Order: sequence, then structure tokens, then C-alpha cells
Amino acid sequence: MELMGSVLLLCVGFVMLIKGADFFVEGASRIAEKFGIPQLVIGLTIVAMGTSAPEAAVSITAALRGNADITVGNVVGSNILNILVILGLSAVVAPLAVTKSTVLCEMPFMIGITLLLLLFSAGGNIGLLDGILLMLLFLVYLAYLFRMAKKGEASAPALERKFRLWKSLIGTAAGLALIVAGSYIAVDAASALARLFGMTERFIGLTIVALGTSLPELFTSVSAAAKGKADIAVGNIVGSNIFNILFVVGMSALITPVPFSGSFYEDTLAAVGAGILLLLFSVRKHRLNRLGGALLLAGYGIYFVFVCV
Repeated sequence: MELMGSVLLLCVGFVMLIKGADFFVEGASRIAEKFGIPQLVIGLTIVAMGTSAPEAAVSITAALRGNADITVGNVVGSNILNILVILGLSAVVAPLAVTKSTVLCEMPFMIGITLLLLLFSAGGNIGLLDGILLMLLFLVYLAYLFRMAKKGEASAPALERKFRLWKSLIGTAAGLALIVAGSYIAVDAASALARLFGMTERFIGLTIVALGTSLPELFTSVSAAAKGKADIAVGNIVGSNIFNILFVVGMSALITPVPFSGSFYEDTLAAVGAGILLLLFSVRKHRLNRLGGALLLAGYGIYFVFVCV
């Protein structure tokens, strides 16, 4: 009975995520066009942070409860999934154009802060001072995005489209609500299924919980790719990974020291490797093609085998 209930809840969560992602991408895109804001900026800010809300809530709650394996595993696992699975799958659906600023600035920054996370963990935990530095870097990142938005106002004129702004705002908010609620339902159901089959907390954090909290990014990015909105697909993932490390880990460390067990060193290195692969596959012609997407998916298959062993 418990097994059937968990499977049913998992399906309900998936349906909510699919519809929520569709509403959210469409609403955010229309708002961006209305105010002349580049879709890349929307992807890096509103979409990225909105779809990262489950990671933030799950990780901060886990930190408060002292479940370090869930906190760190969720962030690191989500970042690996975001690149290897979500961008890989999105690129297989439709080749993704990657902007020059993403290749030259955001991707290297994402790789750099992942290495910084590894450096902070050398002492066995991520403490208050580490959390303060991460939050300061997050403010620097927001300032960078604000500058991009100001440039976008000057270079990207608003497109005249006949639609009501309030409808787009409601649609975006409703989509985000469905995404977050659907993600929580799916995570709870998936975690219950995992425990029924006797899986460890580390495995749950790196795979089941990470996948569950990454489902918003998955459905949002694949939906964006299918609609030809590549800037949102790529920007959403890169922005989400940056948000996960700087804000989610940083905020968790401000609340309480976050223990970082040695078993996560290899996983964090895998996250660095995933970022480097994405950069290498995107730097030529500023495009992530189907072959690159397939190779990213294969990379996750190798990593998953490593986690299971």
C-alpha cells in the first residue's frame, strides 16, 4: 500500500512539474520581451533562482536538522545532474546556442566557485566565515547580472506583443508555485521509495533528492529548448548551479556549520569536471550540439555507476 501511494504521488509531482515549467517559461519570456530584458538575464536570475527554490529549502532544512549528507549531497548532486543530464537532454532535444558572456564569464565562474567549495571543505566543514564569503560572492554575482540587465535595456528594444502583463505575471507565479509544490511531492515520494529499498542517505542525497530538486530545472530547460528559447535553457542551468553553491550552501553555513565528509570530495570533483566538459563542448561556435549533449548524458552514466559501486 505504501509503495503504491509513493508511486502515485511521484506521478502527481511529475504532472505538476511539467505544467508548471510550461507556464513559467512562457510567462518569464513574455515579461522579458515586454521590458526589453534579454532572455539570458531572465534565465540567469528569475528562472534560475525560482527553479532552485527546492534545493534551497531542502538544503537549509537539512542543515537545521543536522543531516549534512542531504545538504551537501543535494547541492553537489543537483549541480552534476543539471549539467550532465538536464543540459545533455536539452541539447539532444534541440542544439543550444550559448552566448559569449556565458562561455567567457558565467561558466568559468561556476567552475571556480565549485573549486572554492572544495577548498572550504578541506577542514572537514563549511563554517561561518566560509558562508559569509559565499554570500558576498553572491552579491557580486547579482551586481554583475544587474549590469547585464542595464546593458540589455540599451541594446534590446522591447518587442511589441499584444498580451496583458498581469496575465503573464499570474502565469509565471502560478507556474513557479506548481514547480515548487510538484518538486516537494516528487522528492518525498522518491525518498520514500528509496528507503523502502534500503538505499543509504548519501545515495539518496546525490541521486534521488538531487534529481527531485532538479526536476524544475529539467522540465523548465527541456521545455525552453523545445520552444527554441536556448538562452533560458542554458542560462537557467548555469545560474542555478551558481545559486546552489553561493546562496544555498552560503545560507546554510550562516545558520550552522555544514560538515563535509570525505566521501563528497570525489563528487565535488565530478561537479568540477562536468563544468569543464560543458565549457569545452560549448566554446566552439558557442553552441552545445546533439553530440555534446549525448556525451554529457554518457558522462552521467559513468558517474552513476561510480556512485553505486
